[in-house]
Amino acid sequence: MVLDLVVIALAIAVFPLSVTAFVLVLSARGGVWKGLAFLLGWLACFVAVLAVVLLGTGGKPPAPESPPSTAASAVKLAIGAGLLGYGWYRHRARRRGPEPRARRRSSSGGVMARIDRISVWAAAGLGPLLQPWGLVAAGAATVVSADLSHPSSYLVLFGYCLLASSSLLAMEVYTTFAPDSARVRLGALRSWIESHQEQALVSVALLAGLFLVSRSIQQLTS
Repeated sequence: MVLDLVVIALAIAVFPLSVTAFVLVLSARGGVWKGLAFLLGWLACFVAVLAVVLLGTGGKPPAPESPPSTAASAVKLAIGAGLLGYGWYRHRARRRGPEPRARRRSSSGGVMARIDRISVWAAAGLGPLLQPWGLVAAGAATVVSADLSHPSSYLVLFGYCLLASSSLLAMEVYTTFAPDSARVRLGALRSWIESHQEQALVSVALLAGLFLVSRSIQQLTS
């Protein structure tokens, strides 16, 4: 379970769409407070998903090869296959030709204008909305195996939440304590992500999908 959660958390932490959205939120007027609201909404939703799963299992992992255990592995297999398909689709779309730069700039400018005007409450709602839900669901299916009778399981779950949110937490802390430097560096990060977003999406989707498929098959056949 630990290895699965680490890989899934890393994929969530570097997911380009979430990172780009958070950079835009931090770049808006009152970005520190809006970023905090986004982060709190993100974490609240993350914890709520884990809580629902753990309440459903009672904090006790299902027996190996039992229907719940098999169902959890099957869900991860389906998500992994979906990520592979999504990554391949985006790869093929990118090879057919990049989106015109003028259109990308116009779209980015429109999004930035809208995010610049959102309220703190709207920023809090964006957190759950912009989570990579396929990866979040894969993490939830993995948490089915958590055994809360062992204190180490709490540390693992806390570490999972922290690692999955680490990129957002780092940017929020950096912007809070070094706003001028953060503005320059986050602007450069945003430009890099926008110019490499397709490659990053394809890489994250394919790597995470391949890992989930291989691990799920191993669990289903062992």
